[in-house]
Amino acid sequence: MKKIFSLLVSLCLTLPVLAGDKAQLDNQLRKLTAKFEAMQAKPDKAIPAETLRKAQGVVLLDRTKAGFIFAFQGGGGVAMVRDAKSSNWGPAAFLTATEASLGFQVGGQQSFIVILLMNTNATRLLTDGDIEFGGEARGTAGNSTAGAEGVVKPVPSVLVYDDRKGLYGGAALKGGAISPDDDANTVYYGQYAPLKDILHDKKFKPSDVTKELIGKIEQAANRTGDGLNR
Repeated sequence: MKKIFSLLVSLCLTLPVLAGDKAQLDNQLRKLTAKFEAMQAKPDKAIPAETLRKAQGVVLLDRTKAGFIFAFQGGGGVAMVRDAKSSNWGPAAFLTATEASLGFQVGGQQSFIVILLMNTNATRLLTDGDIEFGGEARGTAGNSTAGAEGVVKPVPSVLVYDDRKGLYGGAALKGGAISPDDDANTVYYGQYAPLKDILHDKKFKPSDVTKELIGKIEQAANRTGDGLNR
């Protein structure tokens, strides 16, 4: 009986902590949404609307001056993919990242990175172990025209954008660069949530905060008359 009581007390003490952690992850999603919106407001750095419309998956990464601060306590990276039938964006999955395995040089400066996965095969990279893009990723930092040109055949399956002009001219995300943040996903969805369950198997729905991010992506994808829909 004492053991059961102790377990209940422990559970009661843990639940508020988990609720607070979920709020922290919601805040991280809001920060990523704000940074995406800010990048899209810059004509020389924004992702072309047509490219966003064609994207089947998106990864948002936030890098501080101290380096990539991911994992559950730091937050900072999420991925989403479109449903193959409806083309609607699905729920967000939290990611971890390691600085050393990123193939481009970031120079110790703060940056916000958007990786677009342009076909279904590319989105599967997210669930086939750690992401290993090799030489597929094409850097388009600070150049929306380069991004538009990236859709000519042969179509690159991965496009990389950065909110800092001239950060890199080409990119290669090496093996182990990005992995699922299982702790964050477990807290956010209230149960163990593998990346495949979140991104591909429809076992979870987008949270209200994720819907805010989706709304900003769709808004940017549908922009016309400003030169961003090339």
